Amino acid sequence: MGKLTGKIALITGGSEGIGFSTAQEFINEGAFVFITGRRKQQLEQAVTKLGENSFGIQADAGKLPELDRMYAEIKRIKGKLDIVFANAGVYEQRPHDKVTEEFYDACVDINAKGVYFTIQKALPLMDKNGSIILNGSVVGSSGFPGMSVYAATKATVRSFARTFTAELKGTGPRVNVLSPGPILTAGSAAMFANEEVHKFITSMVPLGRVGDAREIARVAVFLASEDSSYVAGAELFVDGGSGAV
Repeated sequence: MGKLTGKIALITGGSEGIGFSTAQEFINEGAFVFITGRRKQQLEQAVTKLGENSFGIQADAGKLPELDRMYAEIKRIKGKLDIVFANAGVYEQRPHDKVTEEFYDACVDINAKGVYFTIQKALPLMDKNGSIILNGSVVGSSGFPGMSVYAATKATVRSFARTFTAELKGTGPRVNVLSPGPILTAGSAAMFANEEVHKFITSMVPLGRVGDAREIARVAVFLASEDSSYVAGAELFVDGGSGAV
């Protein structure tokens, strides 16, 4: 019997990277998993790989009507949610003098606004035994060049976990943040393929390497399961120690 047997989960941005790996781990632990993605073909391919205990819904987390449609579909199919992993996000380094209004708005819409309303609109489908996990980042607590907007959205996500925990106070699900450090995914592979970039990034990680998406997924299982039943409003770094030293 898995740690998530019988649970119904939603993972936004679940068609690739950390979201997809987490969907695999959730299913391995017995959950039925809804995943979302903006690109239909990629979403369908992910569902095919995940198998019968998954269902894909094409949706953009930054657009509220699409969130409403997504939750209506989940309610129709399963009637409830036990776990939400608000994982959908965009990442791009851009120096402060290259930040445009369009870039700023796009980043905030998905990484901050999208996460907020993903939480808000999930609550009617959840009870106090549920778990909401927010995908943060080590850069939300540190200053890294070229990440002013991205880092600010992740600091905002950290604040959401605190405020929702305070507001729900035993009436709603637990809310926590999972904050990765540098992780190798399909989306980051090109960056890490540059030897100089790879050496620079790993030099900042005490464990001396970048992480794997499955290492994030296994921590997500912990936060989703009863193993973390007394953990709320917390930020759990999975970053090889890069945020601690």
